[in-house]
Amino acid sequence: MANVAQRLQEQLETTTVLSSTAAQEEAAAAGTPAHLSSSSDAAAAMACSSSDLSGWIEGMIEELTASNGQHSSRSPLVTTDSPHCTHNALDSLLDTTGFPSQQAAAPSSSQHYQETLVDRFTGQQLPCMTSLPESSNSWMLHHVPSTTSYSSKTMLPPPPSAPMERINGRVQQKVVNSNAALKEQEDSGVQLVHSLLACAEAVQHGDLVRAEETVCHIQLLASPPGPMGKVAAHFIEALTLRIYSGTSLVRNVTNYESDNSLTELLHFHYYETCPYLKFAHLTANQAILEAFEGEKQVHVIDFNLMHGLQWPALIQALALRPGGPPALLRLTGIGPPHASGNEIGMKLAQLAESVNIEFEFRGVVALKLDEVKPWMLQVSPGEAVAVNSVLQLHRLLYSDGPHVPAAIDDVLQSVLGLKPKIVTIVEHEANHNAPGFLSRFTEALHYYSTMFDSLEACNLPPQSSQQLLVEMYLGREICNIVACEGVARVERHENLEQWRRRMVKAGFQPLQLGFNALKQAKSLLTLFSGDGYRVEENNGCLTLGWHTRPLIASSAWQYA
Repeated sequence: MANVAQRLQEQLETTTVLSSTAAQEEAAAAGTPAHLSSSSDAAAAMACSSSDLSGWIEGMIEELTASNGQHSSRSPLVTTDSPHCTHNALDSLLDTTGFPSQQAAAPSSSQHYQETLVDRFTGQQLPCMTSLPESSNSWMLHHVPSTTSYSSKTMLPPPPSAPMERINGRVQQKVVNSNAALKEQEDSGVQLVHSLLACAEAVQHGDLVRAEETVCHIQLLASPPGPMGKVAAHFIEALTLRIYSGTSLVRNVTNYESDNSLTELLHFHYYETCPYLKFAHLTANQAILEAFEGEKQVHVIDFNLMHGLQWPALIQALALRPGGPPALLRLTGIGPPHASGNEIGMKLAQLAESVNIEFEFRGVVALKLDEVKPWMLQVSPGEAVAVNSVLQLHRLLYSDGPHVPAAIDDVLQSVLGLKPKIVTIVEHEANHNAPGFLSRFTEALHYYSTMFDSLEACNLPPQSSQQLLVEMYLGREICNIVACEGVARVERHENLEQWRRRMVKAGFQPLQLGFNALKQAKSLLTLFSGDGYRVEENNGCLTLGWHTRPLIASSAWQYA
């Protein structure tokens, strides 16, 4: 491993020399002093190295793991929300001022209309765009908060116009300082990743003494600036917890899941700040809307109601669909008990009433999905059923042995028994359920370095409460993946191909997410700065990622 770090350092030095030589040649050809061109190149290299954390981490992990022969694989009973934020958060989505009545004429396929909703949580105006799908006779309304334009890559200022002989010394000193800072940052990152992987390897082999010594060494290293240092801090914390918790790892998940108020607060800020949950809600709602076309009685079963933020858009879209709204819309929300009681259901009912939709809401209290039995859902004959799961099914993948069925098998069979018109599933596009700890650790390090890198495009003020809460949301996932085992480890993410095999085996057949979902998902990304986010189609499914790495996948299924 030390040889790898040395090779990486030599390569970095060689690259710096070559870049400097090339810059001097180009500057000479253009008549520009070489030292000024070298300064600009060095500063640009600094900016590039700090803005593409995910690619840097990926290359380094591949080098380091290759030296060990390791290869990472990629591959009313009601629920309510947190009293800290639910009332105001849901109010912002349920304000129907200026909303067209049911009798209003539907616009033509080329029309768009804009309306403004007032977010009572922030006091800001929110844009709300409704467009008529070109390949469908139904509407889709999506709601996303406005953000300001921002560029994650800062352009260097032009060189000063002062006489060159007066600034030669200062420019040369800046070149030396920039190259030294870049080399120091790269060396620090190499040592940090080397030590993290060495500690994970010691944990996998059960050598807790060596793992403890490595963690102590890591804590003495200088923390790199920016996202790299933040990601490393979460993995160091998780490794420390795993090493010193011993056999009490089950206790970790108790604290992880018992504080519902904190979970809901973090979930809300993650939804408000990043595009991932908005992408999940938007694509799932569009698929449900198209599946309900022409249906008079519809029933949506939500596996994680949380704040209920997904459903106002669907209610409004159903109200505006050609041919009129359904005669009855039922919503069943599953989740842990909430202090605010009936509040979510009451607000959704008020919205439905304002757009002339007959609406029924019912909550099912359950700490785990496998505790819910089909009879609790009270599905009526003749109604079209949609089952919606956003980042929930991976929690059911634990099994006591290779020949022991996991909870996911029973839940999928129960869903299949409902004969749903559609099942929408959104899951992480990652493989954090591998049996080997080192491969799981390596995959998680790569995945979350990309995720933290993408936060740079979310317009978060540095060290703001929003930034800290979003990082805490991701940090809890890292901690559970790294520090917990057995039934305590619930963040067992699997990739899209693994979910395809599991769903087909359970008796479902895939439904393609149409052009309308793809178009709206891409329009969502225009509200975030930079060009790093990517929406891609994957055999009828949609993925949202950062640059070349998919991070979350949305798919739709139906009763075969």
